[in-house]
Amino acid sequence: GKEFGGETAKAGSIENYPGFLSIDGFELMDAMKKQAENLKVEILDAGVTAIARDEHCFEVKANNTTYQTHEIIFAVGAERRRLGLPNERELIGRGVHYCVTCDGPVYGGKTIAMVGGGDASVKGVLQAAEYAKNVFLIVRDKEVTAEPINMERLKKLGDKIEVLPETEIKEIIGTSKLEKIKLSRPFNGLGDLIIDGLFVEIGAIPNVELAKSLGVELDERGYIKVDNMMKTNIDGIFAAGDAVNHFDSFKQSITAAAMGAVAATSAYNDHKVHGELCPFHARPSTASKYEELRNWAGVK
Repeated sequence: GKEFGGETAKAGSIENYPGFLSIDGFELMDAMKKQAENLKVEILDAGVTAIARDEHCFEVKANNTTYQTHEIIFAVGAERRRLGLPNERELIGRGVHYCVTCDGPVYGGKTIAMVGGGDASVKGVLQAAEYAKNVFLIVRDKEVTAEPINMERLKKLGDKIEVLPETEIKEIIGTSKLEKIKLSRPFNGLGDLIIDGLFVEIGAIPNVELAKSLGVELDERGYIKVDNMMKTNIDGIFAAGDAVNHFDSFKQSITAAAMGAVAATSAYNDHKVHGELCPFHARPSTASKYEELRNWAGVK
């Protein structure tokens, strides 16, 4: 994939994953990776560019190499949604960002703004406040909607945080770097807000293009449709995580892990019945890899 660990790795401090009072998201994902490697699961640092059906197999192209498999699990996550404003793309990494965990520390002692009104944006503000001098939270709706504990933490930050309700960004201004943003309604009598950094946290769009190319069915919101065993409408294709519609809008690391375990079990069971139809998987060594994956997923 593009980035190791997905949304969990970017989440900063995680306090709702079983077994940990609090753990950094990247640290949690790194521990999972090491556990998989300890079980001899091969992890490839490769970007998949195309997938095609070849009789009873799938051919997966990544980094100029073609891999054959009988089962596929799409755990492709979602891409951070952008504002869609002119100059936004040009200033990415030069004042415009989508990950506080990744880029927040460079704004130590500076002024930043966060766009969004949900729990993710509030968590982003809490994290950014560890570095920034001042943080503006720009909210399109009348109120911020977040977990009660995070709202309490937000209030404790006092004057360091300024919430701008019923406000949108109309323009991103800057040439070589971000200089200021134009607001839909004045703040302290001014229509422009001078800031050093802008963080966008307004949801995500599921990465489903590869799945769509194989005929995988999507729901009305563009998420991959799966049944209770994480199976799609295409034989041999399963899905898990933020790209599927299984838990509606409830996206958590623990639910993604649960879906991954179910998808791995389903793929393993499918392979036991149909795997021999794919010549590549007729090899004993490959079957043993599936056994390792099954053990890693906790299947008995």
